[in-house]
Amino acid sequence: MTDLGLMTRKSVATIIAEAGEHTLGKTLGALSITALGIGCIIGAGIFVLTGTAAAHYAGPAIMLSFVVGGIACAFVGLCYAELAALLPVSGSTYTYTYATLGELFAWIIGWDLILEYAMGASTVAVGWSGYIASLLRNFGINIPAQYAAAPWTEAKLADGSTVAGIVNLPAAFIVLLLTAMLIGGTKESARLNNIMVGIKLAVVLAFILFGAGYVTPANWHPFIPDNTGTFGQFGWTGVMRGASVVFFAFIGFDAVSTAAQEAKHPQTDMPIGILGSLLICTILYVAVAGVLTGLVPYTELASPIRSPRASMSSDRPGSRC
Repeated sequence: MTDLGLMTRKSVATIIAEAGEHTLGKTLGALSITALGIGCIIGAGIFVLTGTAAAHYAGPAIMLSFVVGGIACAFVGLCYAELAALLPVSGSTYTYTYATLGELFAWIIGWDLILEYAMGASTVAVGWSGYIASLLRNFGINIPAQYAAAPWTEAKLADGSTVAGIVNLPAAFIVLLLTAMLIGGTKESARLNNIMVGIKLAVVLAFILFGAGYVTPANWHPFIPDNTGTFGQFGWTGVMRGASVVFFAFIGFDAVSTAAQEAKHPQTDMPIGILGSLLICTILYVAVAGVLTGLVPYTELASPIRSPRASMSSDRPGSRC
């Protein structure tokens, strides 16, 4: 260990030795890690950002935007794969920062990660709460509005009046349920994640396969619409601007590195899991973008009625594990 006060760094050997004192079960193979990556990546981006970016920036060439975004993420993924193989312990970016930049920066990164995942998890939980409340309402089960909204917020009732929110019980329930599942063990939570990823992929593939039969090739012409004279509005600058927008759709692959300590063979499983999930998601994103812009002229994808969110309400509001 290099002792420089707040800049104290831990050596790779020290980090691995300390991780060995708190052994986690090595239960994850390359397939489970890849599934974990797909589960973290695929979310709101594939359903929401595709139409928005196509309508405003890239047109049908949004497919190229996803390719560019995937390539950019691949370089980042290579870094994560290398670090996860070198330091096969839990902690992800926090651990890597501790070994390279020191304790102060690791402390900052650690709190950044806590805030990031807390915000991401709460956003997803609130979104899930809204969907489950709507679903239960269809079966005649009504959750009181004040118990499906955050404290100090206004919840609207069916008659148009409002009440003050007390606690979002469905959101709290799903967070506690998943927490208990994680406490139960990595193997069990990985099995559930594999099932959820299977369902998620089934929905995406169903859209691709069924939608492909109704594609109108004329909607893909011009493939790269002429630039309007403004930077980033169609043309090649639009393709690149679209790539910066759809980059959000790839966020989540970095979380895979947190499972390095639970990988059976981290030196091989982690690179396969990180890069494999990125490759699969990129192919799916390009296919979805192609079908979507083939079904509906890209100029109409910005309309609320024809928006991806309106036509695919199974989307969730976040892209986090």
